[in-house]
Amino acid sequence: MKCDLSESQPVSAVELNRQRNRLIPQAIVLGLLTGGTSLAFHFAMNSAEAFRHKFLDLSHQNSHLGVGMILGFALVSVIVSAGLVRQFAPESSGSGIPHIKGVLLGHRHFRWLRVLITKFFSMVIGSIGGLVVGRAGPCVHMGSSIGQGLADSWPKDGKHYHTILIAAGGGAGLTAAFNAPLSGVTFVLEELERRCSSLEFITAAIACLTADMVCRVALGQQPVFHFTHVAAAPLNQLIAFVPLGLLSALLGSLFTHTLLWGQRLITLQAWPKLLWWLLLASGLTTTAWYAPQLLGGGHDFVNNILVGQELTLQTIGLFFISRFVLTIGSSCSGAAGGIFMPILVLGALLGWGVGVATQLFFPELNVDPRLFAVVGMAAYFSGVVQAPLTGIVLIIEMTGDYALILPLFIACFTALLIANWLGCPPVYAALLDKDLQKERVQ
Repeated sequence: MKCDLSESQPVSAVELNRQRNRLIPQAIVLGLLTGGTSLAFHFAMNSAEAFRHKFLDLSHQNSHLGVGMILGFALVSVIVSAGLVRQFAPESSGSGIPHIKGVLLGHRHFRWLRVLITKFFSMVIGSIGGLVVGRAGPCVHMGSSIGQGLADSWPKDGKHYHTILIAAGGGAGLTAAFNAPLSGVTFVLEELERRCSSLEFITAAIACLTADMVCRVALGQQPVFHFTHVAAAPLNQLIAFVPLGLLSALLGSLFTHTLLWGQRLITLQAWPKLLWWLLLASGLTTTAWYAPQLLGGGHDFVNNILVGQELTLQTIGLFFISRFVLTIGSSCSGAAGGIFMPILVLGALLGWGVGVATQLFFPELNVDPRLFAVVGMAAYFSGVVQAPLTGIVLIIEMTGDYALILPLFIACFTALLIANWLGCPPVYAALLDKDLQKERVQ
C-alpha cells in the first residue's frame, strides 16, 4: 500500500482542520444510513435463507418431484436475479467493488440509487435460490452508493468530497457486514483509496464506527464467528502455517484466473447465457439435495467448522471443490453477489484440510485444525485479494482472538509474496481491468 500523507495541494493545518470538521457530520450521517440499510439487508437475506431452507425441506419430502422442484426454483431465481441486474443496473452485478474502484479512479459513473435498489433485491432473490455469493461485497457497494448519494445531496461541500464519501461508505458497508470497524477502515486504505491522507482516514473511521454501533445495537456484540479462544500457537507449530500460505497463493491464483476466464467466456456472443444459468441451477440443485449446507454465503457453515464439526480429509476436499465451482458459477451469472465471504469459506476449508493433514502426518505437533481453518480464511483472502492487513484485522475482529496474530502474519504474508511471485493480479483490480479492456475493444 502506498501512503501519501499530504494532499495533492499543500494546505495549512487550519484549513485541514476546517475540512475535517466539515466532513464529520457527513461521516456520521453516512454511518447511520449505511448501518440502517445493512440491517434491513441483513434481515431480508436471513428471511430469504429461511425461506430456502423451508422449501428444501418440503422438496426432500417429495422423492419423485423434489429434484425437479429445486431445479426449477433455482433456475427461476438465477434468471430473475441476473435479469434484474441486466435490465436496471448492469454495474451492480457481482460484488461491485471493481465498480467502486473504477469510480474512485474516474473511469466509471455512479448511478447510486439505481445500484442501491438493484443490488438489494437481486441479492435477496439470488439468495432464495441458493447462489453461492457473499453479503460483504454488496454491503460495500451499497455503502458507497449511499456515500455518492450523500455527496450529491449534501449542501455546499458534499460533491467536493464525493470520492472520500464513496470510499468511506464502502468501509462502513464492510463494517456493517462483519461488525468489524477496524477492518472497514483498513479496507478503505488498503484496497479502495490506497492512500493514508488524514481526510480519508478520519471520514472512514467515523463512518465505520457509526455503522458498527448501529448494527451492534440491533444484532448484539458477539463476534461474527463462534471460535473458542485457544492458547497462542507454540513456536514449533508456526512453520506449519507456511505451507498454508503457499497453498493459499496457488489456489488463490487459480481462483482469480478461473473467475476471469468464466467472465470472459459468458461475454462471448456465441455462448448462450441461458445455458450457463441452466448448468449453474443444476449444480445448485445437486448441492441442495446432497449437501445444502454448502449453499449461500457460508457464514453458518464456517461456524459449524469452528465449533468442532469433524469431517474426513476427502470430504473437506470435495466440499472445497464444490464451493469453488459454485462460487465461480454464481459470480459469473450476472446476478449481484460478492466473493468476499465465499473466499473466506474457501480459506476455512483449505485451512481445515491443512490442519487435518498436519494432524494425521505430524501427530507430535498436536495441532488444532480449527486454528488452521481460522488462519486459512485470512491467508486465502490474502492470496486472492492481496490485501493482507485487511484479512488479518478482519479475522481478529470476527473471532475476538488476538492470540492468532503470529500465525496470521506468517500465512498471510507468505500468501501475498507467493501470489506476487506468480504474477497473479489482485482479483478486484483484475476484474476492473477486464471491464476497461472490454470497453476499449468495443
